[in-house]
Amino acid sequence: MSTAFTPPTDRTKGLKKLPLETRRTHAGTSSGGNITSGSDDDGWIIPPPVQLSDGTEIQLYKDGEAWHAAFEAMKLARFRICLELYIFSSDQTGQAVADLLCAKARQGLRVFVLYDSFGSLFADRAMFDKMQHAGVRVQQFHPMRPWECNYGWRAFNRDHRKLLVIDDNIAGLGGMNLGADYAGSWIVKSAMAGSQMKEPDLWRDNAIGIRGPAARLLLDSFARTWHYVLGGGRIRAAEFIHDIYHPGEFGVLASVPTTDSPLKPALCHLLQNAKKSIHLTMAYFAPDNVLIDELCKAGDRGVKVKLMLPGRGDMRILVIAARSFYEKLMAHGIEIYERQNVMLHAKTITVDTAISIIGSTNLDYRSIEYNCELSAVIRSPQLAEQIERLFENDMMYAKRIDPEAWHHRPHWDRFGQWVVSRMRYWL
Repeated sequence: MSTAFTPPTDRTKGLKKLPLETRRTHAGTSSGGNITSGSDDDGWIIPPPVQLSDGTEIQLYKDGEAWHAAFEAMKLARFRICLELYIFSSDQTGQAVADLLCAKARQGLRVFVLYDSFGSLFADRAMFDKMQHAGVRVQQFHPMRPWECNYGWRAFNRDHRKLLVIDDNIAGLGGMNLGADYAGSWIVKSAMAGSQMKEPDLWRDNAIGIRGPAARLLLDSFARTWHYVLGGGRIRAAEFIHDIYHPGEFGVLASVPTTDSPLKPALCHLLQNAKKSIHLTMAYFAPDNVLIDELCKAGDRGVKVKLMLPGRGDMRILVIAARSFYEKLMAHGIEIYERQNVMLHAKTITVDTAISIIGSTNLDYRSIEYNCELSAVIRSPQLAEQIERLFENDMMYAKRIDPEAWHHRPHWDRFGQWVVSRMRYWL
């Protein structure tokens, strides 16, 4: 198999856990961000690829290692690269990727870049101009500047997806934007030092690399969004739904903001059918009451529900919004952990160690009602086990919320959480 989207050789060590004492040392001396090759920085040993019945191989990645794999895969591209991002930073890491895309376009490859105008609002536009001059086809999703719009101005609907498709058989998706705070030093060795970044400022995120037939489905998703941006019309043209309920192994949930979006029904269906366990890692957790109730009902059925949520975040108000649900959730037997030090940005759900959802979708009102989102629904016990092992790794760097202590939190804290919870539909 090609080196694209396969783990570096010094990290292919299977799924064996590190000794308990070693893990405790990691947790005591590190924030748990994967900033260098090997497991010394975060205690995480990269698992082997998972193979589906159609020959598709799926590789689970943590933190900057995902962008390292993507960068190496783009170097090996033969005829096409499609990149769709919410944030395309113009820092050292973003410039390095832009330079590579320019080089591939000059080699004659068809290179497509689609970035969100709001998410990349502070990026240097000269970087995008440079790519265009090199032959990269560059488009921005729903321009923030009205005079740049070819069609109607739709400032509130954003493209929050993160997708890379190479040729016809390689793809990658997850929660990761492009920038040094996501990639660390994996692409540009001096990126962290050059930006005065400290390890706790890194964004803790997950992604998957895909090789094989399933990659073609993600190419279809990209093509629909690309044609929507070029041709306008109803935003539903950018939707792509494949096998999210069917018992096939690989499903795609590329949702768009419509009144009858399948995103929330699909999430409810998944939670309603859980029988043994739910492991949920979520950067922004401010769902409506329906999803909260489904989690509580699962807890009442005896399903072991564990949530990994941020202890700190770029949007403090959403951390407070998540905390407004803690008391209710814990009353139904749900365990809640807050990831410490790093900025938790991952979005994964596993159910019954059998089904996994991984992608860009948060459990908040914006993801469901306003954004274009992309997640993969994968029915593989082996992948679900790997993601749950990654959840356990995060537990080493997390604080479990104690129900009794939480019940006795200050009244001003309770009031602030109550107010923010009522505001979550506008966050």
